[in-house]
Amino acid sequence: MRDNPALREVALAVGGRADQRGVVATCNYEARRYGIHSAMSTAQALKLCPQLVVVPPAMEKYRIASRQILDIYGDYTDLVEPLSLDEAYLDVSGATHCKGSATLIAQEIRRRIAETVGITASAGVAPNKFVAKIASDWNKPDGLFLVRPEEVDGFVAALPVKKLFGVGKVTAAKLNELGAHTCGDLRGWSLADLEHHFGRFGTRLHALCRGIDEREVSSSRERKSVSCEETYTPDVPNLAACLARIPELLAYLEARIARAGAGKLVNKLFVKIKFADFQQTTVECVGSAPQKNLYETLMETGYERRRRPVRLLGLGVRLGEAETAPQLRLFEDGA
Repeated sequence: MRDNPALREVALAVGGRADQRGVVATCNYEARRYGIHSAMSTAQALKLCPQLVVVPPAMEKYRIASRQILDIYGDYTDLVEPLSLDEAYLDVSGATHCKGSATLIAQEIRRRIAETVGITASAGVAPNKFVAKIASDWNKPDGLFLVRPEEVDGFVAALPVKKLFGVGKVTAAKLNELGAHTCGDLRGWSLADLEHHFGRFGTRLHALCRGIDEREVSSSRERKSVSCEETYTPDVPNLAACLARIPELLAYLEARIARAGAGKLVNKLFVKIKFADFQQTTVECVGSAPQKNLYETLMETGYERRRRPVRLLGLGVRLGEAETAPQLRLFEDGA
């Protein structure tokens, strides 16, 4: 949209082709009015909006823009925690710019992003990460929302429980069935009741529904895994054909591990299989390095769980504790 003005007023999505089982990576607000969203199949998106314009991803262009944005953040604080190519937490509690005002800093950052990168940016300003993330969504696509410390309680109380970190469709439905529709409703539950229904996650719910989030902004993030996967058209018909795909996937995985400098951190291997009916399974085992024979065994185990054509295969490794891990770059060349 930035580079092609003709696309600014149309329903637009970035994603794969419908005839190759592509999915929507992201879409603009015009497309969202039709119910289109990320992770939706491109075929389904086109059914909802036949005039949808679908363009392929341009990852190098996104990397350049993201680096420019991160450089701007770095002018205000060293405490920047990237979440994705276009999203990050900033701790500006010790910043001296703009007389130390987080709101003025956010306004200045948004202005500089528009001038330097040519895109809009939304910001949420709040005392903690949870509330700031919610606030950042409040005035999209080009706005700023401030939640002062004294406003946190009322702001969070009115939020639907589905806004809480970790609450997906299943948990939200369960909470609704139990009579909790808003965070205010959830505050009527004791910690013991929440732990009874939701285990350890109940402790997190008890804090979040009160606007309590003590997580610090971390400028170094621990990488948990490295993986690669491929969607096939047509479906991979049987186990033998799945096994035949392992060498190519393994070569790609080994290259990614090398780029990440994670070879010495591998402690588990895993295989991911998504069948033609969209059911998915993951199988893993202990291992210190990618090995073809172990992946073949994992593939056989996973395939036996449904024994039907396969649309997606993935290979990966789990990584060990971060204490021995080198800091990894946010961007991987060729990723």
